[in-house]
Amino acid sequence: MSDPQEIRTDVLIVGASLAASAAAKRLVDAGFDVVALERRTLPRDKVCSGILSPRGHRFLVENFGPLPPEALHEPASCRGVTFHFPSMISIPMDFNGGPTPHLHRKFSDYWAIKQSGVTVHDNTTFLDLRDDGKEVTVRARKDCRDVFYRARFVIGADGPKSGVTKSLYPDYRTGIAWFMVGQKFQRIIECPLDRDYFHFWFHPGLGHYTWSHERNDQQIVGVGFPAGGNLHRAHANVERYLEEKHGVRLEPAEKLEGCAQNFGPSLINRYVFGKGNVLITGQAAGFFNMLAEGMSCALHSGAISGEAVIEALKRNLPVQEVYRTLIASEVRRCTDQWNPLQILLGNPHEADFKASFRRLSRRDRIRVVRDLLDFLRIYAPYKWGRQMLGQAMVRLLKGDYPSERWL
Repeated sequence: MSDPQEIRTDVLIVGASLAASAAAKRLVDAGFDVVALERRTLPRDKVCSGILSPRGHRFLVENFGPLPPEALHEPASCRGVTFHFPSMISIPMDFNGGPTPHLHRKFSDYWAIKQSGVTVHDNTTFLDLRDDGKEVTVRARKDCRDVFYRARFVIGADGPKSGVTKSLYPDYRTGIAWFMVGQKFQRIIECPLDRDYFHFWFHPGLGHYTWSHERNDQQIVGVGFPAGGNLHRAHANVERYLEEKHGVRLEPAEKLEGCAQNFGPSLINRYVFGKGNVLITGQAAGFFNMLAEGMSCALHSGAISGEAVIEALKRNLPVQEVYRTLIASEVRRCTDQWNPLQILLGNPHEADFKASFRRLSRRDRIRVVRDLLDFLRIYAPYKWGRQMLGQAMVRLLKGDYPSERWL
């Protein structure tokens, strides 16, 4: 048997999604030799609504250039989001800054990673790592053979169930709540829902996260619930509700896709950023915007991880010290979206819910508040409420979220 292959690089990025692309772009532009590992063959499918926020859109255009046509679904853009409530009140809200792209993640991610200039090793699975303080050794698997990478720094941008995070913190996955998110694609018979909007239901009888929007002449019907539930049963319940209450009639599902999600860390400021010369970024770190739009914070946090490496070397400082200082701005932006005091006193979102809410009659405002309170009760078992309020108070008094809660 031949000896295992060994590859040296300045920075190794695990993952080839948007967070990885942003980190790679910063590092390659600064002159570093960078390799990204991807366990699947590129371009690969990605479970995602594809509805990008205005902030994420600006980042893509400013850093990678105009989006190519193949990177978009039809409809190619989204005007905003519509909230629906059990009382049958619907609140449409346009995104601040105008419509945003509806990304085809298979090709938009592939375009971004190519635009970054990084060297990509796909069909290569991350296995584990060892950090001796001077160099990080990563063991990966390609074509049934071990490959060893030696790098000054490693960036974990490998999504919710991050292998890099597991290598650093073996018990981390068991310490957070997990949700199953699944979406089915169905041909449209009749759908009165406005195709220019992403639709979300605050309905405790439908699930913890329920949404729908049009894509390529099909309607996506999605539902999220605690891990261990039955996707087909949850989906059938939502499909029945949409037909009875909104007149949505769809053909049987042609396609199903689903994945596990880590909703909780961004709500309660329990991010994981790594240790030593290993940085964690994107959704692997816990970033997740309200309405489950994770792309914009993945892009920005990924870029910050790359900037932290550059700054640490320039100033001869520990990279974790630099990274945790720089990433605080993205923590504020992301966790503010879930912060009840920020929502009441400010406007942390890219669609103005408060302005739309104020346009309702007094009676309808009361009904919406009652619906929201009923919906929030399904999250009670996770005991996030007190933590969110505690973090909100610290943010109000000190202007920031405490980094002591981060791994």
